[in-house]
Parts: sequence; C-alpha cells; structure tokens
Amino acid sequence: MLEGVKVIDFSHYLPGPFASLRLADLGAEVIKIEPKTGDRMRKLTDDCLFDANNKNKKSIALDLKNAQDVQIAQQLIREADVVIESFRPGVMKKLGLGYEGVSALNPAIVYCSISGYGQHSNNGSHDINYMALTGVLAQLKDDNGRPIHPTITLADLIGSIHVVEQITAALYARERTGKGSYIDVALVDGLLSMMTNHFVLEHYTGQKNGIPILAGTVVSYHLYETKDGRYMALAALEAHFWRNFCDAVGKFEWYEGHLSAACDDNPLFLDMKQLFRTKTFQQWIVFSEQVDCCLTPVLETDEAKTRFANNAYRKMIHIDNDRIEVATRYDEHVFTKRTRAPKLNEHGEVYANDERSIKYCDNA
Repeated sequence: MLEGVKVIDFSHYLPGPFASLRLADLGAEVIKIEPKTGDRMRKLTDDCLFDANNKNKKSIALDLKNAQDVQIAQQLIREADVVIESFRPGVMKKLGLGYEGVSALNPAIVYCSISGYGQHSNNGSHDINYMALTGVLAQLKDDNGRPIHPTITLADLIGSIHVVEQITAALYARERTGKGSYIDVALVDGLLSMMTNHFVLEHYTGQKNGIPILAGTVVSYHLYETKDGRYMALAALEAHFWRNFCDAVGKFEWYEGHLSAACDDNPLFLDMKQLFRTKTFQQWIVFSEQVDCCLTPVLETDEAKTRFANNAYRKMIHIDNDRIEVATRYDEHVFTKRTRAPKLNEHGEVYANDERSIKYCDNA
C-alpha cells in the first residue's frame, strides 16, 4: 500500500523505529539514519530487539554535527516523502534539519516529530511516566489498590501506531493538495485518546475505572483461578453466552445471576470461584474450545507465541528454527517480503558514492 514512499528515519529506541517498521511492512522504503555509534538500542538491549524493530530498513551512519554529513542527509530528504525524528525538541533545528529548513528543501515532505509531551516541553521521561500521568497506570491495580508495574511499554507502542496513523493521513492529504505537513506527536497523546471512556465517565458520573461492567465487577466478566493456579478469562456479557456457559456446567439456576456482583457477599460468585478450581488450566482450555461462551485462557508469553505461530489461517508469528518473526499487520506474504535488520552503516557506501542514486539493496 505504501510502495514508492520513501521514509528517512532519524529516530532511536522504540517509538520511532516501531513506527517506521510498520511503514516498511506496508511497503515503504525506510532509510535509517544512525550516528556513527549506532542507534542506542543496539547497545541498550540484546541485539534481537534491535533486529525485531528494524527489519526491512537500510542503515547509513552520519555525524549530524559534520557539515558534509548534514548535506548528505539533506539530499536524502530532497528525494523523500516522510521524515521521522525523535530528538529532544529543538535539536533537529540546531542541526539544520528542522521542519522549516527541510520544507524549504522539499515542500511536499511529511515531517513527524515524536516526543514525550510535545515540542513545547523538554522534560525527559519514559513509558511508565507517560502511563502514570495519563491515568492509564491507575487502571492497573492489585486488590489493595497498589498500581502494578507493567511489563509492556504501552505509551511507546500505542504512540508508534499513532505516528503511522497520522503519517498515512498526511500522505493522503498530500495526494489531494500537493502540500506536505508537519506532525507533532507526543507519546502522551496516544494514551490520552485511549482514556476517552474513562475520562467521560469520571466527568459525568465520578466513576474512575471506566465502564463498571468491564472492570471485573460482575460474575460473567471476570478472571477466575483454576485448580492448578492458572487463570481463565470469562467475558460472557451477552445473555446467550452466559446461558451457554451455565448449560455446559449444568447450572441452569444461575441464569438470573448473569450480571450479579463479583464480590464475596454474593453466593453465586463464591460458587463460580469454586467451580473454576475443580478443573485444571488445560481442562478449561478444552472446555473453552467446545463451548461458545467467551472463555479464554490467560496465556504466558511463550504460550501465546506458540498458539499464534501455529495459526494456519491468520499467521502473525513465524518461527523457523531459532528465528522468530512477528508481523505488524496481517498479510499472508509479509514474512517472505521481510529482510533482516541492517548492520550499522551497511548502506552508507551507496549514499556516499552517489547520494542522488538511492537504490534498494536486498539485504536478505
């Protein structure tokens, strides 16, 4: 869908690279501009994470404090459609690569800046800070009301999707108007947009935890512990799903308790907890595959990976010997199209020799 679109990506770590990976999986040509020392993620974490977020890209290492290297970057931008950067606000301008200067070189450019709080704030932060400030972290609490430290960087990942959404919209607008645009994406923006229902409900009702019925407050929408200490997720909100569940466990008298409270003062809730403890995790999985009642196992990472890698009808994960590929979208050909992540400056010589002749290098 984005074949023929050229992206110059100056970003580091996760939000920008994951966004440009998504663009690459949509067919865009992504040229990754790295400092001579490389993207910080090359050293910050295991190489496999850099590889996972930088497939289908080319790498050129430039010293953006060097005038000649800046000229190479400017030439690349002249022939590009999109620029992505994630430096602190003002850094790209100081380097001579801010939006005003770049749009003078290429008026049709779509230029996207990614930051934590927008271009008017230089405060340093990370994912957990964005989750804390936007109210997202307060939605993840244990039974004692203590926030649970997440193990997934929601702000980075949702922010990346937000970036791709706005870039593709800007490219569509350019098709109609011929004009480029500047996009200011703050990572808090994506999280705040995800909190729409929570903010609206709190404003009008005082309820701070979103839609009550979806917050584990009723017996038909709850997490239940199994005999062997694992968990199943029941989401039988609709009456017919709840009846299917009740019929399958032989508890017809539970029909009327469909939306009753998930609290220990409710005898039905106590019975539900006891029921789930009568079967093992695997036994409930078999049950969930036989009974249409919105019941699913709470899988660990390795289990979810294996389950979806073996999905022959909608393959999002591919495992081949010791190599794993995770798609950013469903496409039956995505895994055959992908190339490995580039080595640092792997394509630098191509641009240094003739920066105007930028040809795709198959680095599979």
